[in-house]
This record gives sequence, C-alpha cells and structure tokens, in this order.
Amino acid sequence: MPDESPLEAEVGPDLAGARLDQALVALFPDYSRSRLQTWTRDGRVEVNGEQRRPRDKVALGDRLRLHAVSERQVACVAQPIPLRIVFEDPQVLVIDKPAGLVVHPAAGNPDGTLQNALLYHDPGLSELPRAGIVHRLDKDTTGLMVIARTQAAHKRLTGAIAAREVRREYRALVVGGMPAGGTIDMPIGRHPTQRTRMAVNPMGKRAVTHFRVLEHFRGHTLLKVLLETGRTHQIRVHLAHLRHPVFGDPVYGGRLQLPGGASDELKAVLRGFRRQALHAKRLEFMHPTSGRAMRFTTPIPADMRVVIDALAADADIHWQDRDHDDNDDHDTFDSFDGFDDYGDEED
Repeated sequence: MPDESPLEAEVGPDLAGARLDQALVALFPDYSRSRLQTWTRDGRVEVNGEQRRPRDKVALGDRLRLHAVSERQVACVAQPIPLRIVFEDPQVLVIDKPAGLVVHPAAGNPDGTLQNALLYHDPGLSELPRAGIVHRLDKDTTGLMVIARTQAAHKRLTGAIAAREVRREYRALVVGGMPAGGTIDMPIGRHPTQRTRMAVNPMGKRAVTHFRVLEHFRGHTLLKVLLETGRTHQIRVHLAHLRHPVFGDPVYGGRLQLPGGASDELKAVLRGFRRQALHAKRLEFMHPTSGRAMRFTTPIPADMRVVIDALAADADIHWQDRDHDDNDDHDTFDSFDGFDDYGDEED
C-alpha cells in the first residue's frame, strides 16, 4: 500500500521520560499500540531523525516522525446513514452527531457508525486514518465534531488538538446542586478493577475540565463545561468524582434521583430519558489551510431540552426568584477573537 505523508509531533512535559511506544500511542491516537510498535521495529518511526526501539525513553522537546502505512477502510464499508452537516469545504467537515451513533466500528458495533456514514458521504476519506475523524464523542453524547478531509488537514487538526488549540464547549445536566463553577484538575486512567470504565487515577494522564453553573433546579444543575484536555469519558468521570454525575449516565450516574414532591409529569420525563445529558454545543478551531478562525454552535437536542424545561417548570413552581442565567451563550471562558460564526445559537 502507498505510504501516507509523514506525521510529526513533539514530546511535551506530560510525556517526557516515557517509553517511545507509550509516547507514540498518546501523540498518534488514530493508530493502535500494536501497529505503532510494529512500525517502530520496521524503522518507520524516527526520534530527532534517528530510529529507536519501542522501549527507549523520550525527552522533552524530542521530535517524533511517523511514516505510517495507508489504512484503507477495508473492514469499514460505506453505508447511507444520514448526517447533519453544519459546515463543509474541501478540507474539513463539521457535523452535529445525534445520540445513539457510535463513532468507530468495534466488536459490539461492527457497522452503522459515523465512520461508515462518512465513507458514504465522501469515499475519498478511505485514504485517511479512521475516515478523517480526529476526535470523538461517546455513543450517546450529542453535538459537534470536526472531520479532516485531506492529509494536510488531518495533520494540522490532530496537532492543534494535541496543542490544546481546539476549543470544545459542552452543556451538561448534572445530579445535585453545584454551588459554583470551578476547575477539575485530576488525572484519569482505567478503573483498577472494571476495565471498561475510566476513573480518577493517580497513575492516569492529566485531565483538566473547567465548568460554570448556568442554572439551578431542584436536585439538578445545568453546567457550561470546557475541556482543556480530551481524555476518554473525561467530563463524565470528573463530574461523577465530585458526586455530581451527568444525569442519565448509564455507566457513572448511579440510581435515578427524583426531586422531593415531583409531579407525575416530571417523574415521567426524568424516567424516560435513557442517556447521559451531555451535548457538545460549541466548537472553535483555526481552519487547517486558510488559518481563518471558525466557531460553530448547535442547539441542545430536543430530548435533553424537554428534561431541562421540565426541571425549570418544577423549580418555578417550588421556588421564587430562582437563580438562573438567561444568557447561556455569553462567554466567561477564554476564547479566540475574530471567529467566523456558523450554526444556531438558540437552545
């Protein structure tokens, strides 16, 4: 198969002193550990222009170059699955992912994924790792994702994500009353006994989540959440660790909790919501070729909005002068200036 253009990355403080194979997994997440180890042994990996062994250590500032072998999506076939396309040009595609759509094929979901849908929409994506997908959302998390459509765009977007230059902002409905916003800076790794779960783990990778309270309800809080890092299940794990799990989370959420004196209508709405109430509302990045600053927004989906509205109505009945933020879309987090806006700001 033809070679892809070499991919490059620089070792940062988090990976200084790590084994080369561990650094490769962190810096080139689109490839499996076993494939990266094979390529290292085959001489397809260079550290500062020299070949190294997988067990060799890397240092701060080392330049890694990967000569990857093109992976055509032979196991992932194109399927006519509808996509909500927010923006499209020859370099990038921005989509609004619905709940229930798995991003990549896996043992339990061999097809019917976002990757299958992308290959149908653009067959040329078969030339890119994972059909150009450069970041992920969990199956039942909704919202915005950017897809690379060329090798150059893929390289620049993955580099921007690694350098924390892509801004990803979420809305999360959590259980309990959170008194104020803040920052969660706790490492995340595999759960020590339940390998399908993630957990706050001192041996894990650094994970940083910023959040701000948008609205209080009886027994629930609506948050604006900003990812600084992008670990697996990061928002869900961090909020669950604070004992304020994302409402409806089947993995980290625990038992359903109902506000005292809730009406039958509210109980029915809460019991009928069967996924985590987490939505990737805003996405900001620099266009990989033009350098234009781009901002995309998308409304909270209807099923999550029904829950929020029901909780708001309940709070209005039981509380007076309720504390809430009527302007969900003004920024209190740092943002880039001069962005081109796309999408619908309304919730």
